[in-house]
Amino acid sequence: MPIRMDSPLPSLEGGTDWFNSDPIKFEDLAGKPVLIHFWSISCGSCKESLPDIDRFQEKYKDYGLKIISIHMPRQESDTNVDAVKECVAEYEIKQPCVVDNYHEITDRFQNKVVPGYYLFDAEHKMRNFSAGENGIKMIEPQIDRVLGIKEAAEK
Repeated sequence: MPIRMDSPLPSLEGGTDWFNSDPIKFEDLAGKPVLIHFWSISCGSCKESLPDIDRFQEKYKDYGLKIISIHMPRQESDTNVDAVKECVAEYEIKQPCVVDNYHEITDRFQNKVVPGYYLFDAEHKMRNFSAGENGIKMIEPQIDRVLGIKEAAEK
């Protein structure tokens, strides 16, 4: 079972490689809402959701949302860092992406599924978890809620 609602954002330390960013520390995220996206190169649903993650990156950049992708290997072949790097390039992943070959980050989240989406507010308390092939559709309205987008549009 993944971490519970209101849980604090776990540490992102322990990844083996970072793409599109230096290793991210808590101070880099201070006061910013965060979407953590677990994925794997051997997961078809994960690859299908990557364009949506890229769209989120563009749609929510002015709202301060930070998106971090965590590559969680599901099998031995997924630990090939060069293959992950190729996938990052092929799918034009722009957000910071960390390879978690030893499941250090994954274990802190108690994550068991890909794709998996963990949404944290600006105080870094978890506000939503969605997973699976429909998880991307379920997380978007929650992002809007955490960012106050609907409320702002109604005023």
